[in-house]
Amino acid sequence: MRRTALATLVLAAVLVGTQPASAEPAPGWEPAPSAPWDVGAGARCDFPVHGDPVVDEVVRRVLSTYPDGSVRRVAYQGDLVVRVTNTETGASYDADASGSAVVEHRPDGSQLWAVHGPVLVGVGQDQGSLPRGLYLVDGVYTMDISPTGYKSVRLLHGTTDDLCAHIG
Repeated sequence: MRRTALATLVLAAVLVGTQPASAEPAPGWEPAPSAPWDVGAGARCDFPVHGDPVVDEVVRRVLSTYPDGSVRRVAYQGDLVVRVTNTETGASYDADASGSAVVEHRPDGSQLWAVHGPVLVGVGQDQGSLPRGLYLVDGVYTMDISPTGYKSVRLLHGTTDDLCAHIG
């Protein structure tokens, strides 16, 4: 049963990614803008990092809700380029994180992401199946985020690109 549900999420993520992005969201889709962010030295990279969306056309669509009305499953798609900057040196890299995903929000606060294409993933020390870092994970994969924030990335087919190395 779990394998069937996972396959359904992966298939949904792939299908969502095939729809063209436009200036106006299609019916049922709403803008899902990303906010700029900062992480201190040692949190992801050995130096402080700032992220700022320079292209953000991400939209979301709620696919299902729990009986109380809270979101259970939501799809995301659209162009997203984040400028990742080493704030000590000013070195920056424009990371294309324009993947699509279906995210299942569980009652315990955990999440299951089924992803197609690149997504920006930050991992803290001992908080994931990837070492501490900031990555552009690309391909077809799932990411299981526990209630404590532990991120388990399972690549079906894909790559990880260490963004700390690009701006270090």
